[in-house]
This record gives sequence, structure tokens and C-alpha cells, in this order.
Amino acid sequence: MTFTKDNVDSVNVTLPFRNSTGAVTLAAGAWMLLLAAATGPAACTTPAVPPADAPKTFVGSAACQSCHQDIYNRWKDTLMANVIVDPAKRPDVVVGDFSTPNPLVTFRREDVAFVYGSKWKQRYFTKRGDDYFVFPAQWDVANKTWRRYYVEPGTDWWADHYPADQMQRPTGALCDGCHSVNYDIRTKQVTEWNVGCEKCHGAGSVHVQFPVAATIVNPTRLQGERADDVCIQCHSQGQPRVKPLEGVYYDWPVGYQPGDRLSDVWMLEEQHPGKETFSHWPDGHAHKNRMQGNDYIQSQMSIKGVRCFDCHDVHGTPNAADLRLPGDAVCLDCHGPQRQAGPPGTIEQHTQHKPGTEGSRCVDCHMPLIARTVGNVSVRSHTFKFISPRTTEQLGVPNPCTSCHMDRTPQWAIDALKKWPGVSAWRVGA
Repeated sequence: MTFTKDNVDSVNVTLPFRNSTGAVTLAAGAWMLLLAAATGPAACTTPAVPPADAPKTFVGSAACQSCHQDIYNRWKDTLMANVIVDPAKRPDVVVGDFSTPNPLVTFRREDVAFVYGSKWKQRYFTKRGDDYFVFPAQWDVANKTWRRYYVEPGTDWWADHYPADQMQRPTGALCDGCHSVNYDIRTKQVTEWNVGCEKCHGAGSVHVQFPVAATIVNPTRLQGERADDVCIQCHSQGQPRVKPLEGVYYDWPVGYQPGDRLSDVWMLEEQHPGKETFSHWPDGHAHKNRMQGNDYIQSQMSIKGVRCFDCHDVHGTPNAADLRLPGDAVCLDCHGPQRQAGPPGTIEQHTQHKPGTEGSRCVDCHMPLIARTVGNVSVRSHTFKFISPRTTEQLGVPNPCTSCHMDRTPQWAIDALKKWPGVSAWRVGA
């Protein structure tokens, strides 16, 4: 067999040798040495590993496609890859109703340079000069209605540092760092819009030239909290440690790159026990969306070393929320009756609800919909703690029992829990 760059292009290559050793699998990077031998003396000058000072630049997700075709194909259909879309290129992406007059909608569809979001809400960006701004109306996807978009003073920390006029609050400082790869705060240019490969794996130029594991950041190989930091950089409410930065107040962690310690540049919003705030319920649960990280670091899952990627595959899966396994399966993969602190006996015994009904799923009790995103639409908590109806009585935090049984009171739920077999009254506060 003759080896060329075209037929030796994978990280791991299996070669059938005609001797007693049988088939031998080359280690990562060994194909370069093989290629050097196959193509003559000139190829031997190509190092098998990059020099230590090799500059790392951003190359865009398209550069990853040829070697990672399956992952690329799955990723391009995810919400991550479609956070920001140009409606001129994809007119079908606009879900808001621009055909019916509405006093909130003071702009035309033709004025929209970018749309943001499609699952819970859709916001509309316009370009002025070298920056983008969000129009003051957003589309509530679930309720199919227009709602005002405006951050009131005294809510998000940055609101007091910007004019009240929505058209003077640029997305470059307040949004774009999480909605793009390599946003340059000086030029206001990006390598690509959306959450591309390098948002989680870091600059990829060296990896493209030397496609071995050591030349790219893989969150699954990062130690401790740095693995989750890759997700928390955008899935959290917080503030930069340095503000303003060159006179500008940024609402995203400027300077962070995968593999860094996020806490060096970003601090999460403080909790105020017993007090409901814009970001937190009085018991510390997330009060609004984009706070999965704030929730998660409080959880026993995080403390025990479970990472975001243990449940989610952001490259894309057929399952809701890009879960690795569908529904309860992703929970029971670790929390079965014989593993970890799994539910004793059957699911029905644990939940006191018939299988397949509301209240029988793990998320119904352990990930209630209490983090508000738009209007009356909320997303799931990520502390995995059961919120007792007693907490509702004491602090006003919604609990999963009466959030479902809306015609009932917290006291009804407390009395019901006292009758459940195997439930500790101390743990549920009954």
C-alpha cells in the first residue's frame, strides 16, 4: 500500500502488517511520522509536534468539518449553532408575527439584521455603525405574542451604567461575547457568530496544522471546575472582576478562554439569603434564565465531580436539551436502585405517581421550571434539590407540588408528603 496525505488523514490509523504482531494501531500523531517516511526527505522536516511558541489563532468551525464530519453535522443543527441568524440569508428563521399591527413593534421585518433565539423567545437586532442593538420588542414563542424587551434600572447590574434608551445599549458589550467566537472588543469583529467549535475548544489553528489531542482543548480532559467553566462562561449571571474595561461595562467574561480558570475574570452574582432578587429566589435558586451555572455549583452533582457533559452533548443529540440519553434514562444511568443514591424500589414507589404521568419524571421534582425567561415561561432549575412546599410557605419559592397542582395549597402538599412511604419528614420540611 502507498501512503499519501490523502489516505493517511486520521488521528488513529490501523495497519495490517504481514508479521506475527498482527494489526497495529498508531498512536495520535504517528500518522505524521508515517507520512514523512512515505513522501520523502522534504516531509521529514515537518515536526510531529508543534513548537512550544506556536501562535494560536481562530480558524472557524468550518476548519473542523473535514476531520470531524459527524460531530459537525450534528452541531450545525443545534441551538448553539443557531443562536444568531441573518434573516436575509434564512428568511424562515423569523418566527415573530410582523403581519399584525402591534404597538410594541415599532420596527419592520426589513430592519432586522440578526435574530436571536428561537426556542423560548426571539429578539431582533439592528445594526448602527459598527455595533448592534436590540429592538424593544421580543416574540414569546410559547405564547405566540409580543412582549416588551427592556432591562429596567435596578435589575441587571449593568443597567445603571447605560442610558435608558434601548438604542444606546450595544450588544457588543452586553451580549455578543457569548453569541460568537473570538469577539474582539476593539475591532468589534468576530471569527464567527454563534457558539462554534472554538468557543468550547479554544483557538484551533495549531490543531489544524498538528491534528493530535494535545493541540486542542477538550473539556472532558480538563480537571475539576475548569471543565464546567467552559459552559458556565455563558450559562451564568455574573460580573467581570475588572469593570469598566477600557471605559466599557461588559456583561460577559472578557479574556476567558477554555482551559482557563473562569473565576479569575468572572464572579457569579451574589445570593442574598431570605431575599428575592432579580437573579435569585430567597433560598438561592436561580430566579431567571442563563443561570444554570449559578445553580449547578451549589449541587451535590457538582460537588461529587459530575460535569455538564456527563448529561449533555452539545454537539447535538436527538433528545431534548441535547441530553446524552432520553428523559429519565440520563438520570437513572447513575441513580438506579442499585447505584448511587437512587430511588428505592420502583419509580412509582418513589414518586407516588403512575409511570409516564406528570410528576413521575425525575425532572418534575428535581428540576422544576422556576427560572423565568420570558413572560410566564420558565426554564428548569439545575440544583437538583427538591424544593419543599414548606419553603414556599416560608420564602415564597415555587415548589414542584403546587406548581403542578395549582388548585392546591402548600399545606395540602405538606400533608400529602407526610403520608408518602419512605420519605423523611426532616428532608422535605414537612
